Amino acid sequence: MSNIRITKKFSFETGHALYGYDGKCKNVHGHSYKLNVTVIGTPINDTNNVKYGMVIDFTDLKKIVKEEIVDVFDHATVFNKNTPHVELAKELKDRGHCVLLVDYQPTSEMMVIDFAEKIKQRLPKTIKLHSLKLQETDSSFAQWFASDN
Repeated sequence: MSNIRITKKFSFETGHALYGYDGKCKNVHGHSYKLNVTVIGTPINDTNNVKYGMVIDFTDLKKIVKEEIVDVFDHATVFNKNTPHVELAKELKDRGHCVLLVDYQPTSEMMVIDFAEKIKQRLPKTIKLHSLKLQETDSSFAQWFASDN
């Protein structure tokens, strides 16, 4: 049977700051991110399976991405925990803000790598993550492809 790629789109709002950066992005700011998640597999050919004809139920893919990415990053502010931004993070947390401290500079490039690892761990063994596209603005995005990694 043929391999088929399935894509689901997500959106979320996230703030961040790039410590040590030499431009405007050193300031705390936010983006309306759009994330396209594409998986690849063969459609289920067991006529007794309720998911017959599907590579993966869109609802199942949505659950994985929402739990691992959207629900975690939406309306959070992300900082690299290995920078002095931890002081700002602590102040924001103390004031009731949602703050994520990550092991990397929170650029789109590094976030999409992080997202790929999280999603891959949750997919059924018969489904492979094919690609991710993380759009930061209307004209700027980072892409991850399994074939490149």
